[in-house]
Amino acid sequence: MPLRWALLVALAGGLALAAAFPPVGAWPLAVAGPALLAVALWRRSLGASLVVGLVFGVAFFVPLISWLVNVAWYVWAALAVAEMVSFAVLTVGQRLLLRLRAWPAAVAGWWVAAEAVRDRWPYAFPWGRLAMSQAGAPTARWAAVGGAPLLTFLLALAGACLAWLLLGPTQRTERPPASRGQERPRALHRRALPALAFAGAAGLALAGCLLPVDQGIPGGPTATVAAIQGDVPHARNLPNLWRAATVTQYQTEATQDLAAQVSAGSRPAPDVVIWPENSTDLDPSLNPAIYATIQSAVEAIGRPVLVGAVLQNPRRNAGQLWLPGRGPVAVYVKRQLVPFGEYIPFLGLLSHITSLTALQPVNYTPGHKAIVFRVGKVRLGDVICYEVGFDALVRSEVTAGANLLAVQSNDADFELDGQLGESEQQVAMARIRAIESDRAVVYASTTGQSAIIAPDGSLIARSGTWRRAELDARVPLRTTLTLADRLGGWPEGAISAAMAAALAWVLASAALARRRSRRDRPRPAG
Repeated sequence: MPLRWALLVALAGGLALAAAFPPVGAWPLAVAGPALLAVALWRRSLGASLVVGLVFGVAFFVPLISWLVNVAWYVWAALAVAEMVSFAVLTVGQRLLLRLRAWPAAVAGWWVAAEAVRDRWPYAFPWGRLAMSQAGAPTARWAAVGGAPLLTFLLALAGACLAWLLLGPTQRTERPPASRGQERPRALHRRALPALAFAGAAGLALAGCLLPVDQGIPGGPTATVAAIQGDVPHARNLPNLWRAATVTQYQTEATQDLAAQVSAGSRPAPDVVIWPENSTDLDPSLNPAIYATIQSAVEAIGRPVLVGAVLQNPRRNAGQLWLPGRGPVAVYVKRQLVPFGEYIPFLGLLSHITSLTALQPVNYTPGHKAIVFRVGKVRLGDVICYEVGFDALVRSEVTAGANLLAVQSNDADFELDGQLGESEQQVAMARIRAIESDRAVVYASTTGQSAIIAPDGSLIARSGTWRRAELDARVPLRTTLTLADRLGGWPEGAISAAMAAALAWVLASAALARRRSRRDRPRPAG
């Protein structure tokens, strides 16, 4: 295939993979994307493979994170460039793995390893993992077995087998001449084996719907939970102090409305209430008026309320548990901070050469441990917004004893132009986390979309965007650990290590072949 056609195939593959994620959400395309990338890389030079990976990365990451334009166009551009360049460099590794006989399995492993790298470098940004496109798919239950890495592996394996089928006759290797009688069975073999492999890999992934996950005991403990979506002012240029106070007032009024409905008997009394991230950007301990506003809502509902708050000295993004008559009694501090959002890498240097630091003049301080809030029979584990994308963070709350999970989020800045990609992508991640840990998840956002998610990943309740909403539902409280939580990071680590070993084998084999070629080359006479 000429390079220009390979680049078009890579472009189509990146766009297809982007469409697998919300807001489009065409989940089968999570198989098509990896398939088209493998086809585009087939028999390319390493330099051409780098270009193929760059084109695929542009087509994938630019639309996937287009909602960042609401923050600043240069933030969108900078993060997209960082992701597409790192992806292109990693793509050279996939091209090398295509030299192996069992290259479809190697390509599947490459996707797991590449996602593991991108989750950590150049900035910890876990968007675009194949597994996170599958929230509403029959494949999703594999997350309870081996976590998101296993689900990614199975999707990529189906994609690689599809690529094997599409490549067909181009995979012929040098063989001794065959008679006509021998050539026909070989031709059938070249077509039938890839077709069977693709059917088997796709069938295995889809067989996730048959897995016996979400095996709660009938009559087990339950709790009524509520998520408050108070909404925020839409104008971005409001004075910061007035805007922050108004956001807190909105959450308070929504909670008081819920309390009135509970008092009237039209809604059940919740065991715990979840407010979103940034419910207050003014530290209640330093602002008596804000403290009184929050406490009035807690007293009105008469139940524990988890409040998203920005705390000072040092600056932290936190979830504070407030109790009636007592105020804040416990706090969880966000551990995984958003690059260029909650901290600016190389802040001291960049402050002298760019205005980018105006977005975040003071870096937040991260927390360092999981916190489980004890609220009666509820053991509430909290992660804040961006953290839902990180396997180990969510798992640490479950293994610390959480029987219910909360995700506090603030999606307002990403939805100002009407885009829903960021909020829908995060809700999809929360649904995968519910399946992965067999826990109900309460997802509370300032502007939407808020949701209450069952342990099987289904949506029990869901809000719209840019409106006030009070969601409530009775959910099970699970204490058993799934196989995925028991295995922890082992699936990702084992697959990544196997891919590193396979890549080392390919490189060593290539080096040995070059040495043999030089040794066997005829020497000039004389």
